[in-house]
Amino acid sequence: MRLPLSAAASLCLLLALRAAPAQDLTTTCHASSSYDLTLRPGSLLFDRAQPAPYRVELGDGALRADGRTVPLTAEQQDRLAVFERELRALAPRVRAVAQAGVDLAARALHEEAAGMQLDAASLAELDRRVAARADELKRRIAASNSTHDWQGEAAQAYADQLAGDILPLLAGALGQQALEAAMGGDLQQAAQLRDRAADLATSLRPRLERRMQALRPQVQALCPAVRRLAGLQEGLRGGDGRPLDLLETTP
Repeated sequence: MRLPLSAAASLCLLLALRAAPAQDLTTTCHASSSYDLTLRPGSLLFDRAQPAPYRVELGDGALRADGRTVPLTAEQQDRLAVFERELRALAPRVRAVAQAGVDLAARALHEEAAGMQLDAASLAELDRRVAARADELKRRIAASNSTHDWQGEAAQAYADQLAGDILPLLAGALGQQALEAAMGGDLQQAAQLRDRAADLATSLRPRLERRMQALRPQVQALCPAVRRLAGLQEGLRGGDGRPLDLLETTP
């Protein structure tokens, strides 16, 4: 259940939040899972490629692993019911932190661009593009009920789209500054600006990462709920006797 703050919720603006692994629930709360999680109207679905069990579904205190109903004691049924209720209650809190991260990332990108002394037209266009992407991403976060939405090719495609919107604009503005410096006879400044434009993607990442540290307290506030969830499902096993380990924590 690569919980959706990995950026993100790593997150996410995706370029910026992916640049801030310290905000990930796995890193901050020391919680991880080999499953993806989908919130369904009547159940929670955990699925993974390997190992077995590959598909675990629970709802109303009942448990199915790889299509088979797992016998539970009354105490286990109660624990699972509490687990489901508290995980569902945690989901909007995670979404809220992810959306706060989007706003923080948008501000960080604006401040970085302002520090590049962009012309007014370029800065306004940057803000327009970032705002559009931020609004789109916040809608996606609000509508998402599955960590599958933020994995692999889907996440990479969105990051590429964002980078394609933002980086050429910044590089073009720096290139224009370099041209103006060269025409004014300042060849050293022109060369520095060209180098800065060429290295923009690499140099921007650590600066954004530092700015995203401001999100850390909000992520830390989720940790007690995450650790309680880990305790509630501890010791549960599938029909074959293997531990489910829906969520794992380390000290």
